[in-house]
Amino acid sequence: MNFDPGAVTPAVATLYTPRRPVDLVATMAPHRRGRGDPTARADSAGLWRTQRTPLGPATLLLRQGADGVVDARAWGPGAEWCIARVPALLGDGDDWTGLDLGGHTALAEVRRRNPGVWLGSSGLVFEALIPAIIEQKVTVLEAHRAWYRLIRQHGDAAPGPAPEGMMVSPGPERWRLVPSWDWHRAGVDPRRSRTAVTVAVVAASLDRPVDAVTASRRLQSLPGVGRWTAAEVTQRSHGDPDSVSVGDYHLAAQVGWALTGSPVDDDGMLELLEPFAGHRQRVVRLILGSGYRAPRRGPRMTVQDHRSH
Repeated sequence: MNFDPGAVTPAVATLYTPRRPVDLVATMAPHRRGRGDPTARADSAGLWRTQRTPLGPATLLLRQGADGVVDARAWGPGAEWCIARVPALLGDGDDWTGLDLGGHTALAEVRRRNPGVWLGSSGLVFEALIPAIIEQKVTVLEAHRAWYRLIRQHGDAAPGPAPEGMMVSPGPERWRLVPSWDWHRAGVDPRRSRTAVTVAVVAASLDRPVDAVTASRRLQSLPGVGRWTAAEVTQRSHGDPDSVSVGDYHLAAQVGWALTGSPVDDDGMLELLEPFAGHRQRVVRLILGSGYRAPRRGPRMTVQDHRSH
């Protein structure tokens, strides 16, 4: 693959050949907060993502060829760290072999049609935590507006030849200094802003390498961080295969409609997902990625094929 994303020579570059098919767009989708996210972008050059790594800010560009090989290039102080984590980010450690979909024909068909969707791990807990806190108990639109505004006000310009307007999210020290009026103007109430400032104080301890279960437990020990927030974080930071976003406004009903043809509450969702213990997030990803939408009335999930759209 030959392409020139700009005049700046990449600090670090590699060609990553996955050991199995990888759907780059679908696998990376959870790491982007809507189309206007200043930390993520898709254009003709590929998928862009900024990260504040343990070594400093970085811009990562991923582009996949017809042969499945991923051309990865990174700029900035954290470039080497980003490149080293490309396989994990694209789900190289995600193992679906123990997931039995034999009794769920529709889910099995979704997986058959989407063999390249994996749960990737960014390795960055704090980076995923702040937007998750902003998303607590508000609509997606409200949360995205707040995230975009705060990043543009307090983030750093993306290193390298990133598209115009791309930013790196602030580090913990900067989040601690965001004034109350900026939180307010962004639509973030005092409870959520207080939680964000509190977690910024202990950010270094949160990013210490531990397994997803330990990371979730640590997160839920923090004031203002509950089960939903911890799940939203570990799904991205660890590629957690079993976490479920309990407390989500729509998820329980969607899982219920998909698996039984009727909406359920959180307890009902957990009961339905119990046979998939160890793989519950994988099943949720299949449901959310199936194209299925809960009907007003109707049967359980039928697979929708969007490949020609």
